[in-house]
Amino acid sequence: MSGGAEPAAASHSVWVPKAAGIAREAGARLREFFAQGVETEYKGDVDIITVADRTVEKLIRGRLGEVFPGHGIYGEEGTRERLDAEFRWYVDPLDGTTNFAHGFPQFCVSLGLEQRPPGAKPDEDGTLMAAVIYDPLRDELFTAERGSGTRLNGKPVRASRTRQLAEALLATGFPSRKRHSSPNVHFYQEFTLRSHGVRRAGSAALDLAYVACGRMDAFWEFNLNPWDTAAGILLVEEAGGRVTDFAGQHFRLDSREILASNGLIHEELIGLFRDMFAGRDLAPIPTPREFAERRAKGGTKGLRD
Repeated sequence: MSGGAEPAAASHSVWVPKAAGIAREAGARLREFFAQGVETEYKGDVDIITVADRTVEKLIRGRLGEVFPGHGIYGEEGTRERLDAEFRWYVDPLDGTTNFAHGFPQFCVSLGLEQRPPGAKPDEDGTLMAAVIYDPLRDELFTAERGSGTRLNGKPVRASRTRQLAEALLATGFPSRKRHSSPNVHFYQEFTLRSHGVRRAGSAALDLAYVACGRMDAFWEFNLNPWDTAAGILLVEEAGGRVTDFAGQHFRLDSREILASNGLIHEELIGLFRDMFAGRDLAPIPTPREFAERRAKGGTKGLRD
């Protein structure tokens, strides 16, 4: 993907404009569903799928087929078409499904385009070439093309210039299912204690877009899928940021962990992950029982942020 060898030059000036039009159309459909409410069903414990997911993915699949015939499509809701094609779109028709289903206004459409070398296997990464993330409620369109920078509603944006974790605003997420098997609550604690704050807004694609435009300084999460990250990775990299795994190694679309930052605090973040995995220098916080005892003694003054 993005860290691989640069493919032969291709005429891609039409990719973002056409994909942006599709994302806007999909976003308009999401606004309609959001306004009227949607039927929901559950797959797993609390992993919500809405009618909107499937309807909008069908719309995107059809439009991509019209304007980019021959391109492959890999969608969250099951679309698997022409996966051996040179160009392949990673499609999340509704990133932030749980937010959407609960009426929480933080969700988006995400489209990422990958160019794959001749003879590549379906599960091999190519190079990310174009990205579109559209927030339909804020009417914010994040776009990038390889080598052309990142834009928000047509204006160039850059990652933040924050140089220390202590001054950084971070983002993360938690799985909808099997949260008890994810260690992220421990990482959340450590990063919260060492940073200016951590936000958990429920849309990985928007979190990555926010790192790209400087609203967030970094983002980390476990076990995301290619449709969650493909567009956001290119946005961050084209905005001057950096994307790796927690050890600082090259990020692949099937990586089970992602760390995206403005680049300036990346090594500090990697160092903290290294310490956390080794159990070094962890910052204790009071247990509920300890807090209750301090509270009973009147010793909690000054603990509010």
